Amino acid sequence: MTNQLPRNPRNDAILIAREVLSRDPIFLDTETTGLTRNDEIVEISLIDNQGNLIYESLVRPSQSISPDAYAVHGISNDSVKNAPAWPVIWPTLRTHLVGRLICAYNAEFDMRMMQQSHTRYRLPWKENFKSFDIMQLYSQFKGEWDNVRRQYRYHSLDKAGKECQILIPNAHRAATDALLARALLHYISNAAPVA
Repeated sequence: MTNQLPRNPRNDAILIAREVLSRDPIFLDTETTGLTRNDEIVEISLIDNQGNLIYESLVRPSQSISPDAYAVHGISNDSVKNAPAWPVIWPTLRTHLVGRLICAYNAEFDMRMMQQSHTRYRLPWKENFKSFDIMQLYSQFKGEWDNVRRQYRYHSLDKAGKECQILIPNAHRAATDALLARALLHYISNAAPVA
């Protein structure tokens, strides 16, 4: 019965959300020193499909947090000076990621930041994690076409949460934002299909 929806982008997004949730994914979010190809993670959190926090840590970076990044997430260099470095948290974090479908809002960014954090410490990246991007799925679900980019328009996590009337704020902290991404995927999965 779940696969009997009329075919259109919104209904296809609903079916995809249901399929992803049937795989019991985990939800990941990171906060970083910045957005460039040299930046790294300063906070990371994992939430399970039931909404439980399964891992959370501040991370001491090998460089300073940029003023722009601090203005977004409020994590100062002082906040992370006694936190463990990426190589210290990685073995434990990795045990939660291996063999799981990792969902994130803008998954490409979070996966790239994990690799970049490895690179900062000259650690080889040998992982082949399976990830799913909730941002792209929400774009399809929302269905606003961007003629310039010739694809569905992306929306910020904050805007998506507000549009869906999800009461979890986009706090720009890893645990809260992972919870919001989870709630958004569940919202899509439970949405009423259109004819």
